[in-house]
Amino acid sequence: MSYQQYGISPQLVERIKMKMKNPTIKERIKNLINGVSKQQLQDPGVVRRLVRNASVILGERLASDQEDNIVRFVIAQKVDPNNTFHLIRLWGMFR
Repeated sequence: MSYQQYGISPQLVERIKMKMKNPTIKERIKNLINGVSKQQLQDPGVVRRLVRNASVILGERLASDQEDNIVRFVIAQKVDPNNTFHLIRLWGMFR
């Protein structure tokens, strides 16, 4: 399922992709999500905290509805960060 179906704008995704090309920002985001488990990525509170912290690192101000949409999207993906197939599937969504 596409991120657009969750109300996440392609413009936001493109801005974030451009910012992630900055090695400093990329490293800070990697440190933020390092060690996050599949169970944690199913917890709305944990995901919301990660989204808020990532938005600060990226310098993106998210409206509460945007934040809610991103949280719902992440939970719906049932991502297992230790499963290479899941990571490849996510990579393909945002290429």
